[in-house]
Amino acid sequence: MALLDDFNSAVSKSKDLTRRPSNEELLDLYALFKQATEGDVSGDRPSGFDFKAIAKFDAWVSKKGISKDQAMQDYVNLVSKLQQSYS
Repeated sequence: MALLDDFNSAVSKSKDLTRRPSNEELLDLYALFKQATEGDVSGDRPSGFDFKAIAKFDAWVSKKGISKDQAMQDYVNLVSKLQQSYS
């Protein structure tokens, strides 16, 4: 359960970063969170002009096949990296 605790802590810390992450970093955080909590993406890719939804879907698709545990660890590592680079 240590990984789950670390993950939940990282989720909280991600909301308290001193600087807003780049769009790419935000998409990576989103995709890793979704992969860790829901697994592989399902459903159809959004269409039309909802570019934000399309970017989020594509980011999540890029994590397809990563285990939930690995996604949690990658999320923890990314939040830690962001905290270090913003301090």
